[in-house]
Amino acid sequence: MESNKQYNSPFMATLTGIKSLFVQRERVGVITDRDRIDGKRVLITGASSGLGLATAKEMARLGAEVIMAVRTGIPAKGEEVKKESGSDKVHMQFVDLTDFDSIKNLVEEVKGKYGAIDILICNAAVVASTARKTKSGLEEMFMVNYLSTYYLVRLIIENKMMHVSLSSNPRIVIVNSESHRDPKVFDWENFGVFQSYTMGKTVQLYGYYKLLLATFARELSRRLNVDKTNCSVFALCPGPVNSNIAREAPAIFKPLLNVVFGIFFRSPKDACEPVVYLSASKDEEGKAFDYLFLMQRKDIDEKAEDRANGEKLWEVSEDLVNGLGF
Repeated sequence: MESNKQYNSPFMATLTGIKSLFVQRERVGVITDRDRIDGKRVLITGASSGLGLATAKEMARLGAEVIMAVRTGIPAKGEEVKKESGSDKVHMQFVDLTDFDSIKNLVEEVKGKYGAIDILICNAAVVASTARKTKSGLEEMFMVNYLSTYYLVRLIIENKMMHVSLSSNPRIVIVNSESHRDPKVFDWENFGVFQSYTMGKTVQLYGYYKLLLATFARELSRRLNVDKTNCSVFALCPGPVNSNIAREAPAIFKPLLNVVFGIFFRSPKDACEPVVYLSASKDEEGKAFDYLFLMQRKDIDEKAEDRANGEKLWEVSEDLVNGLGF
């Protein structure tokens, strides 16, 4: 898989992330009191730590009913969100994003317990130290960082779970990464094929799966919003975040990473600002698609923007999931 230089190693990815924080950018806006989302129902994946947990707290503070879809942290993390936000409208639902059945169960339980949702925030991600097979035979990073989002969104749409109101459009917000710009090409021939790798290739693959995710977000918007905006689809890169996403880094490097992350990377509370903005801001109402890097509006990579790539990705994703019996 060919890639550019910015994100093809852990060192270069870290350096690029640090440099990005020192670039002056024009902000798109800020969250104000008029952006409260009282009465809105929000589903957030990967909400038990880091960016997802911080986002859950902020959405609850803005008045939303928050459903935290997590693999760990039940019920402690939900109680933490309630305490810090001052809201009791916080729920937790188990999901294992490496398991199609678990994703399907999540959708069924959310629909049965709570009904339609107004905002879906696809935040979960993993950086693995080595290739691991899911029970469906897929590679874990591919499943968690891309295919689980495709499948979750597909089920939510098929079950008509995005709440449509006269006053506002539902929103799907996908946490992405500027590393989606790094891969040079799509590897359609090996799409979904399990391939072994070690830590040396992890960052490169992470960027590739983020390219798939950005391409999916753009194609999803085109499909949902043919003649008018029916459901806003937004994507963003929060910049470098001091979270536990690098928890599988070699032990010898962890002390150094902890220092670098602590000094240069932003806290999850600060880094979740573009997630919250795209989820709640009145300024985003009615838009079919948007992409933010930190709080700056940007175009996504031209490969992700290309309609032919979006149609191809949708086709191969559908064939893969259907072929696995889901």
